[in-house]
Amino acid sequence: MVTFRCHGCGAEVDAAQRLPFRCPNAGAAGDDVDHVLVVETEAAPPPIGPEADPFLRYRAWLSPYRLARAAGLPESAWGDLVGELDRALTAIDGRGFRITPMAERRELADALGRSGALWVKDETGNVSGSHKARHLMGVMLYLRVLKAARLPAGEGLHARRLAIASCGNAALAAAVIARAADWPLDVFIPPDADATVKARLNDLGAAITICDRLAGEVGDPCYLRFRDAVAAGALPFGVQGTDNGLAIEGGRTLAFEMAEEFSRIGAVPDAMFVQVGGGALASALAQGLAIARTNGLIPSLPKLIAVQTAGCAPLARAWERLAGIDLDAAAKTRSRFMWAWEATPASLAHGILDDETYDWWAIAEGMRASGGSTVVVDEAQVAAAHAAGRRYTDIAASATGTAGLAGVIAKPEAGRNIAVIFSGVER
Repeated sequence: MVTFRCHGCGAEVDAAQRLPFRCPNAGAAGDDVDHVLVVETEAAPPPIGPEADPFLRYRAWLSPYRLARAAGLPESAWGDLVGELDRALTAIDGRGFRITPMAERRELADALGRSGALWVKDETGNVSGSHKARHLMGVMLYLRVLKAARLPAGEGLHARRLAIASCGNAALAAAVIARAADWPLDVFIPPDADATVKARLNDLGAAITICDRLAGEVGDPCYLRFRDAVAAGALPFGVQGTDNGLAIEGGRTLAFEMAEEFSRIGAVPDAMFVQVGGGALASALAQGLAIARTNGLIPSLPKLIAVQTAGCAPLARAWERLAGIDLDAAAKTRSRFMWAWEATPASLAHGILDDETYDWWAIAEGMRASGGSTVVVDEAQVAAAHAAGRRYTDIAASATGTAGLAGVIAKPEAGRNIAVIFSGVER
């Protein structure tokens, strides 16, 4: 049995019998619990394979693989499922999933006046140009396992459309993977989404809904329309852990890759700066690095530093309010800590302007466990990070993708040796 447990209310979901997406207790009238389903990991350290595809290399670390084996599918079936999607992704996007490069960037560190090491993990060459596809590949593999094993949770699924709310990178990731799986997708995006993103979504066959902000409406209109679609029967194919617990798990492969590389070079950074919007990237890194430490890949955790912009910083606000508060208690009173940003979000780092940090609790847990914190950057720092990233590296990352580096500029005292993730290619 592969079990998911809600960190807020303790509800359990058997992934073979019921979709482990949204907690079954979420949405009750008057409920103020932070409902997020998290997979229960195995006690024994899982093996790491020799493959370059992270969904093969770390298969034993992933719940869809464990579900496949528990359901009686042979070992070869997982390779067939991953391989079939990989070939389709290559045909559609020109690439499948492979370990992405991480390297020390001495010239960039010098330009920022840093004497220690600055490691940059480059996700711009990943499927669809960012880390977002990692999250959604894990979800799609789960759906494929349900079908292959004919499990009860998969009954009637292919008759339902996929749905996602996004301003760009996540929508593209969802569209590429949905096209590879031949599954219809509804995308909810803001009016100011990049024209090249809209064109590519159309090319991939996604059905686009432009979501304007309505007077008096609280929260991200794209997310609200997405929730309406899910309520009407669509499958949540987004990267918010509150709506799909499996999405975070797929993103952990990024942390596993980084942990392996740190193990190889025999060094762990003092701090890891991570750009945060909805929070899926930071929560996946926090969980993945904790698993890597438990399994002996790294001896300690780098301080997790969550970077938000002054134009939209709901996690930083929540972190201040969490001082001295027990996290388990906080998970049962969500509205005390996390609510929609009141002003209309604005920043050059457009991709991290989620009105809420949906996965706030897991990030707070990761920051506490590692001695980390939040940092709020201004627009000058966002622009400086983007300019430095483009000038002193060969990575064509967007301002959203380099926003973690803005945190390094704003908080240089966080540590001597630093790691960041550049994710989201300049379009």
